[in-house]
Amino acid sequence: MNLEGGKLETALTDDELGSDPTLSFGTWFEEAKNAGIHEPNAMCLATSSPDGTPSARMVLLHSFDQRGFVWYTNYESRKASEIELNPKAALVFYWQSLNRSVRIEGSVVRITSEESDAYFNSRPLDSKLGAWTSRQSRPIPDRKALEDALATTRLRFLGTATTNEGETLIPRPQFWGGYRLIPQRIEFWKSRPARLHDRLSYSRDQSSSTWTKSRLQP
Repeated sequence: MNLEGGKLETALTDDELGSDPTLSFGTWFEEAKNAGIHEPNAMCLATSSPDGTPSARMVLLHSFDQRGFVWYTNYESRKASEIELNPKAALVFYWQSLNRSVRIEGSVVRITSEESDAYFNSRPLDSKLGAWTSRQSRPIPDRKALEDALATTRLRFLGTATTNEGETLIPRPQFWGGYRLIPQRIEFWKSRPARLHDRLSYSRDQSSSTWTKSRLQP
């Protein structure tokens, strides 16, 4: 009997995952979406300060490709400040109902302003206003102060020019945008009986595009 939820997976064989971990992640990600998991793109993002103090929080993966894994945030937040001083991070996805997890480690860079602009312009109006309103990670006296700040932001932009479709044009704040984690290590985990879980790890150095795959003990 499995007391931890989800089904016990069949063995993760060496042949199940190919030579490219990004493609393998894409397969698992689609399977997580098809399984009806709420926000399968939710991931734990871990950063650390220059003195090694770690911090972690949940964020949403926006996109991924051969270049890396992208999310968006306030560039003045704690995670962004730590990334700017120590541009290395780790991501963890955990899909409980599938008993699968993926760990990703690597270096982090800002994406281009053009990429950030394009995504910001695609966001709903309230999300744009929220980005302008929140001075992320800074103290605030109470919830009402945040709601009052949102109301002020809304009034600020209500009189701006509109598109032909009548949508309010709101520029992207310069303090908000995307980061891309360029992976140097990706590990796939599957739950197995007796805690003898399967772990397949891919690694490469920064100067190489070739991945080395190995099986790790649980």
